[in-house]
Amino acid sequence: MIFRTKNTFINKYKLITIFILAMLYINVGITHFTNPDFFLVIVPDYLPYQLFIVYISGLFEIILGIMLLFKKARKYAGIGLVFLLILVFPANIFLYQSAEAQSVYEISKNKAFVRLFFQAPLILLAFWHSLSEEYKYFDIFCGIIFIPTIIYFICLA
Repeated sequence: MIFRTKNTFINKYKLITIFILAMLYINVGITHFTNPDFFLVIVPDYLPYQLFIVYISGLFEIILGIMLLFKKARKYAGIGLVFLLILVFPANIFLYQSAEAQSVYEISKNKAFVRLFFQAPLILLAFWHSLSEEYKYFDIFCGIIFIPTIIYFICLA
């Protein structure tokens, strides 16, 4: 019980991070439908039904992003996002391995490598958003990692 806190600043800040990431997931999910070719290039060659994978992952991003906005659904949204982020990680690996994908995304192999490591903070943030209870040090840690993570993804746009 010593790790729990009632910090209203952290609670308000966490709600802001939830809103920002929910909007990010919804926006990226919509882009899966409006520009599927952008995502097709990073779907690993060994996976069948690549367009379906792009559409279904986009649909889940939209659904989970919307669910994140509702307190009663947030736990399930956060856990769902953890699984989704793990499932789409092979696309980031493929981006690192594929010179063609790097060319389309206009990034170097080094930038694709750095991108691999930003999946971990997204997973941690999704898990943090699934928690209704407060944990002082974990809350602070997630609050801190949100800043460079969101800056990184804003710079990608």
